[in-house]
Amino acid sequence: MRLLERLWGTNPYRKSDKKKKGTSNYAYAVTRVRAMKSKLLPKETYPRLLNMGIDEITRFIQESEYKNDVDELAMKYSGGDLAEHALNRNLALTYDKLLRITSGELNYLIVAYLKRYDIWNIKTLLRGILYNAPVEDILESLISAGEFTYTFLSELAAKATYQEVIDALKETDYYPLLQEFDGTNLAYIENELDKAYYSSLFAVIGKPRSKDRKLFVRFIKLEVDVKNLGTLFRLKRAGVEESDEIMPLIIEGGMELKSEKLAPLPYEQFIDALRKTHYWDAISSVAELETASLTIVESRLTRHSLESATTYSHVSPISIVPIMDYIIHKSNEVKNLRIIFRGKEAGLDDTLIKDQLVVI
Repeated sequence: MRLLERLWGTNPYRKSDKKKKGTSNYAYAVTRVRAMKSKLLPKETYPRLLNMGIDEITRFIQESEYKNDVDELAMKYSGGDLAEHALNRNLALTYDKLLRITSGELNYLIVAYLKRYDIWNIKTLLRGILYNAPVEDILESLISAGEFTYTFLSELAAKATYQEVIDALKETDYYPLLQEFDGTNLAYIENELDKAYYSSLFAVIGKPRSKDRKLFVRFIKLEVDVKNLGTLFRLKRAGVEESDEIMPLIIEGGMELKSEKLAPLPYEQFIDALRKTHYWDAISSVAELETASLTIVESRLTRHSLESATTYSHVSPISIVPIMDYIIHKSNEVKNLRIIFRGKEAGLDDTLIKDQLVVI
């Protein structure tokens, strides 16, 4: 009951370690997380799921770690809607469990990392209300895995205007930026929210000195590079070559990419420059093909991030890195299942669905 109160309670925000207090319990937390990771769906599962219908897939996950979520929501939802809500609920509860089994600085860092879901939810709320989406459709996309409780997010989703949502976030760090939203500059606000998130995360991490902290920073920097690379691919494919248009969309703090040098390059030269980066091996088979979808390129980059996270976790086995490795693998599993459910519901060819999955 206490767990559900944290997730669904009336208090707008979950309680978390606001300060780096107490002793971090790395060994205990990593042991628990390894057990949790062992319960992720093996890669052999996905070809089987692609051969099933929606009802069969629902029954399959109902016999897995998602059982309680499906059971508790089955009275209210069905089909793809049931899957969407059950997956989001499971992800939120899983990450909430991580916060409960960690302490001290470790907890503090995880809380900072999971604030990305607050950013996701704010974007979802603004976009949904701006385009007059039904409340139920907005709720379906909310993931209460950050500091905002589901109850609070539900209240925001029911607001009549985006201004009411912004006013309700007056006590948050996001409010000054959200005040710039005028209903016409959503893309700008979304990008600035992402930049603010990473800036805040790097500030929380501070200057790394220990090996495990340096690996954690490398983990985040790799994530920034992958996001920036996805942005550059989209813009280059669209024929955008002006640095003044591209650089405001770039997140600072990456590991290897020199976005300021890549920004003005035409697509062919952009591809040539990428050959000199360690990302090339991950995307070489699809990056040169102008017919290859951006979804496939981004899937290859996501795969690279997952594989790198696992490598880092082996280098520093008793640290925050194995926990981060689990966090992104869990997120990827939920994303894969969501893609399968929605693809099946839309009647997409199994090959198209498969191309969007990231399975390692």
